[in-house]
Amino acid sequence: QVHLVESGGGSVQPGGSLRLSCQASGDILSLGGVGWYRQTPGEQRELVAAVTNSNSTYYKESVKGRFTISRDDAKNTVNLQMNSLKPEDTAIYYCNGVGAIVARIGWGHGTQVTVSS
Repeated sequence: QVHLVESGGGSVQPGGSLRLSCQASGDILSLGGVGWYRQTPGEQRELVAAVTNSNSTYYKESVKGRFTISRDDAKNTVNLQMNSLKPEDTAIYYCNGVGAIVARIGWGHGTQVTVSS
């Protein structure tokens, strides 16, 4: 069973940047694809970006052109570069697989991103 740990969150001003990292305890390729999700209080967790084993990517419309997801299979990591951050990007960010595997992997602690002036 692969476990995932998120890091890299923090507090930035609007327009700032952060780079999140998702570290897998084992072969990240075994997941078939990795997604970054975010959740705010009272809201459902939503998929923000995802990357497949063949490096196809998906982005939520509101982050297109600002966020970039990338993977380093040698290091078993998936990163999320977030630029031009907006207050509405404030959330706890989590990484997980995509689809049915999400429930099997479970959710970690996430990493807090706060965008505020």
